[in-house]
Amino acid sequence: MTENIIQFVPIIFKEPKIQQIKRRIVELVTPQLQKIVVSGSNREQVQRYLEAALKTLDINNMPAQVRQQIVDSALADLIGYGPLELLLQDNQINEIMVNGPDLVFIERNGELWETDIRFDSEEHVMHIIDRILLPLGRRVDADTPAADARLPDGSRVNVAIRPVSVNGPVITIRKFSQNKMTSEDMITLGTMTSYMSNFLRACVIARMNILISGNTSSGKSTMLNVLSTFIPERERIITIEDAVELQMKQRHVVRMETKLPSVDGSGAVTIRDLVRNSLRMRPDRIVVGEVRGGETLDMLQAMNTGHSGSLTTIHANSPRDAIARLETTALMSGIELPVAALRRQISSALDLIVHMNRLPDGTRKTTQITEVVGMEGDIVTLTDIYKFYQTGISPEGKVLGDLRPTGIRPVFNPRLEVAGFKLGGEYFGLGF
Repeated sequence: MTENIIQFVPIIFKEPKIQQIKRRIVELVTPQLQKIVVSGSNREQVQRYLEAALKTLDINNMPAQVRQQIVDSALADLIGYGPLELLLQDNQINEIMVNGPDLVFIERNGELWETDIRFDSEEHVMHIIDRILLPLGRRVDADTPAADARLPDGSRVNVAIRPVSVNGPVITIRKFSQNKMTSEDMITLGTMTSYMSNFLRACVIARMNILISGNTSSGKSTMLNVLSTFIPERERIITIEDAVELQMKQRHVVRMETKLPSVDGSGAVTIRDLVRNSLRMRPDRIVVGEVRGGETLDMLQAMNTGHSGSLTTIHANSPRDAIARLETTALMSGIELPVAALRRQISSALDLIVHMNRLPDGTRKTTQITEVVGMEGDIVTLTDIYKFYQTGISPEGKVLGDLRPTGIRPVFNPRLEVAGFKLGGEYFGLGF
């Protein structure tokens, strides 16, 4: 075992004898399990079966703690997520990556680590994939070798198998945070400053249309969650997501989630379908988890026709790239629009872009807060209000820099004042 591998499995569990005992008690209870529906609802019953089976074996000299670990491990295989249970229970882990039966990685505090978690075989990994997918009415096979899913706690799961996954079955789990992050938490972590937080709060309450952009795992969903907490309690909010992640605190929330097609290919409900439907639900706010296709045009049109204060996210490497991505995804709607007309739609719909970035040291920052000013010729005009200025890298590899205002007051500042927010010059680096 090298220093770079984090150990989760007790050393004694790596002994072949312990694995043989576990397999044996599973064999012994299998006839009993065939008479019941094995699920989390009868966990205690299955556990009793396993404990009784263990007592029939000649292992009285084995410590009670080890016997309990054998039962827990067998229980995880039968009604849980097998070896992944240890990782799913660790609140410090953000992401779990299974690259076949013999390689399991985690992300913890922004860093990737290899673990000592192992599966018995590819069939063992497939068994856990089925455990994840089947309760949702989904499956993977040679014709449909990839799928997305969601665990009961809200964690996002992607699976891929042969032939698209050359090295065998792959599972990627983005864990759902049980502890909802607040704006104060983000300030403490250095993700944004108190001035930035207060400015964004004013923008949300004043019903600015806000797009959150960023690269993969940069904190877009977390920022969307934080901004959504600023929406006043009295407003009707419609949330639309591929997999429900938003943790809204308000009472008047309608949560909508996409639906995959049935086995025969019918019955799919897309983000675009839900955005269109939401317009008939008397929304005060529309919050879309992420736009990545034709629904972008519907969202822009909604923003332009009285549904102000909407929030959404998009994958992009910069605010300027986010505008280009909006153009590309809007054109996927199938409606032919001249690029100039589409850009005018974007510039009139959006007020603000909040750009998130996952830096090389694993930290997540709000690196730009950018106003969408309007059009200059055929170009959408952008102005940075806040920006992260990197100054260097520490000997420990930490990115050094400051989040600060650019010295420019936003053009929409009068709208903030009408909403009751008279932000002083110190918010924008214009003196105190």
